[in-house]
Amino acid sequence: MAPWPELGDAQPNPNKYLEGAASQQPITPDKSKETNKTDNTEVPVTRIELLPTYSTATLLEEPTEVDDPWNLPTLQDSGIKWSERDTKGKILCVFQGIGRLILLLGFLYFFVCSLDILSSAFQLVGGKMAGQFFSNSSIMSNPLLGLVIGVLVTVFVQSSSTSTSIIVSMVASSLLTVRAAIPIIMGANIGTSITNTIVALMQVGDRSEFRRAFAGATVHDFFNWLSVLVLLPVEVATHYLEVVTQLIVESFHFKNGEAPDLLKVITQPFTKLIVQLDKQVINQIAMNDETAKNKSLIKIWCKTFTNMTQMNITVPSTANCTSPSLCWTDGIQTWTMKNVTYKENIAKCQHIFVNFHLPDLAVGIILLIISLLALCGCLIVIVKILGSVLKGQVATVIKKTINNDFPFPFAWLTGYLAILVGAGMTFIVQSSSVFTSALTPLIGIGVITIERAYPLTLGSNIGTTTTAILAALASPGNTLRSSIQIALCHFFFNISGILLWYPIPFTRLPIRMAKGLGNISAKYRWFAIFYLIIFFFLIPLTVFGLSLAGWPVLVGVGVPVVFIIILVLCLRLLQSRCPRVLPKKLQNWNFLPLCMHSLKPWDAVISKFTGCFQMPCCCCCRVCCRVCCLLCGCPNCCRCSKCCQDLEEGQEAQGVPVKAPETFDNITISREAQGKLHAPDSKTESTAL
Repeated sequence: MAPWPELGDAQPNPNKYLEGAASQQPITPDKSKETNKTDNTEVPVTRIELLPTYSTATLLEEPTEVDDPWNLPTLQDSGIKWSERDTKGKILCVFQGIGRLILLLGFLYFFVCSLDILSSAFQLVGGKMAGQFFSNSSIMSNPLLGLVIGVLVTVFVQSSSTSTSIIVSMVASSLLTVRAAIPIIMGANIGTSITNTIVALMQVGDRSEFRRAFAGATVHDFFNWLSVLVLLPVEVATHYLEVVTQLIVESFHFKNGEAPDLLKVITQPFTKLIVQLDKQVINQIAMNDETAKNKSLIKIWCKTFTNMTQMNITVPSTANCTSPSLCWTDGIQTWTMKNVTYKENIAKCQHIFVNFHLPDLAVGIILLIISLLALCGCLIVIVKILGSVLKGQVATVIKKTINNDFPFPFAWLTGYLAILVGAGMTFIVQSSSVFTSALTPLIGIGVITIERAYPLTLGSNIGTTTTAILAALASPGNTLRSSIQIALCHFFFNISGILLWYPIPFTRLPIRMAKGLGNISAKYRWFAIFYLIIFFFLIPLTVFGLSLAGWPVLVGVGVPVVFIIILVLCLRLLQSRCPRVLPKKLQNWNFLPLCMHSLKPWDAVISKFTGCFQMPCCCCCRVCCRVCCLLCGCPNCCRCSKCCQDLEEGQEAQGVPVKAPETFDNITISREAQGKLHAPDSKTESTAL
């Protein structure tokens, strides 16, 4: 048996291990050069030195270099090069490119429309509840309670614009002060970041793409949470946002204007055919209008006629008359004249649910399912189209354009230019959720790095506040001042957050935190759902309930929890930086039960629970899986159902040859190794393994 070389020294040429060999010809002994035992003279003989023998198991267990999971993948173009195509092929390639561009724009349009319908669905499901959160304005004097109300309302209605408009109406009606509205604005800034996090969940199928996409989406979350943790106490102590915006509003004479609505002009012709909502109902509920609680959010009549006429009505006494000259009595009743407004319905709206007469909750659930399916389908197709387009030289150019920095010494300006680009793009599409949601799949497929997506996201935060400022300029005269001040509070809050978490590279904590969460979610993909539930629902609802119980309860429960969190963070920092200063028992978390410092036990429980729902593959599942494979373009099969795994196991059982690594390119070794695959009972194989 030929000996196995060391893994690190293995080369395709076996002559490396022959010392003194002049050629690859076989060496035969020459009788004239042989010596007898009685002769003391020695004749030089060619010596062959071979390395020691190693087993195949040892070779395969050698550690290999692990790539950084955050490195951008190389999108290689496997098609025919442009220079190798004939005229017909070049024309066909041009038409294919045009077709892909049209498909990309079309599915991007439906992707934005599905986001709009998703927002409408959330408003139907939780809009009235969101209005009731605002109806008790007395509890909003608590800044912490106002913060969680802003988070919950924005999560329920999936629109920071809707929650901001409610706040503006309440401030204009003197139901809420600007000071009490600022924490709600901060909470709305957090709640609006859930949309692109939901979009990132659509890329859960590929572990590497999901790692990058989820980190790119949650970098927005961590920026907002960290900004609130620092700036909310500062605002409560100093009221700097209120003071600065008050000075600006008093210094400038703002006039009413029209706010551009570019995206709605494109998407509304389609979304109006699905559903139309009367968003004034939520405002009326927030303003304690009892009649609005029984109204439906689904708009039925789109064209109405309002008329005002003078009518004779009865009043209890002459004191209730509109004027003494318009008051008379007939001896039995007192009459007066009063202007009465009545509304006449003329034309119904032209959407699907106008004649269904279903409750808001049922319509909201239906639209929620449809919009999520449409969102997922559009995102899958967009990713596949981008993956087929962004290959080879095109991907190289785009990556260099987006991810590269300016030449020295202007490299530091690149991030600030990205902030301006993000603000400009958000201003064009009129929605930060749309921009960041469209950015998420590009991060997932590896076109944009997390480091470049971070300033783009910060620019998106600024862009949505400039849109709010322009929308405030279109407000009526009685709400113009309060609208502008609240929009400016939102603007300066985001500017303050950027000054905290971007200029100094050391302070860019959201990037490191998002990467850490991306690694955890890629390994335990169920943890992404738990993250959404805990940070956007469980924690705000818990704080809301404790705040309603009063300050003593909130402090009694919150202070120990905060102390434990700070203690754990400090201990973790010491463990990673200077563990020697800690006692030996505290240098790691092994003194705790495994379920308290590792997700493996929880993963086993969840895997066992979800395994109960796995059924054997039926014919319908196989057909659906094959259709999915044809749509996504994978060569053999994708892991969309259990039948794919059965197919892969069947191929392994049939002995499909596996490509050997470069170490086994030695011809002699390869032939011998392949020969032993067909002789499993041989003694030599059992010895080697």
